[in-house]
Amino acid sequence: MTAVLRIDSSPRKDQSISRDLADKVIAQLGAPEVVARDITGGLPAVDAEWIGANFTPATDRTDDQRAKLGLSDTLVAELQAADTIVISLPIWNFGIPSTLKAWIDLVARAGLTFKYSAEGPVGLLEGKRAILVIASGGTEVGSAIDFATDYMKHVLGFIGIHEVEVVAADRMMVDADASMAKATAAIDALAA
Repeated sequence: MTAVLRIDSSPRKDQSISRDLADKVIAQLGAPEVVARDITGGLPAVDAEWIGANFTPATDRTDDQRAKLGLSDTLVAELQAADTIVISLPIWNFGIPSTLKAWIDLVARAGLTFKYSAEGPVGLLEGKRAILVIASGGTEVGSAIDFATDYMKHVLGFIGIHEVEVVAADRMMVDADASMAKATAAIDALAA
């Protein structure tokens, strides 16, 4: 294993279950290099100027357009360089935090992370592994009311990342001890 990209989306710095579990995942992987990206400070929303810049051929972009896409280009480059992506997230109101959705909007870019073909979309980030580290108070991961896990798997698959593993400490408000034991077992089972 070479590079790991870690994405944290819980605004809690202390007492964050998803962050604490992500620390344990990273330790279990034993990666020599970890690039950490905390997205909780907010990311810019995709707006009309961003869309215009994105759909302008790279060779024709103005300096302002290149600047508008600068953060997105950096986020895409981080994904491209990583072999493994560890995404820690809480389930909020049955879905993902808005900052994680903003990150997705900035990295799902035609021609960079996916392309369209006659057979449909093709992800361009093949051969990578993702580990979703999920915490929830009451939502059971994989249940009918979990709109976060399958969504994240779909988005990752859309950009070519099909090897997706889940470490979940779900239903923490129901049985925290059992949830943490299940999550710890899942981490222990991860291959480096």
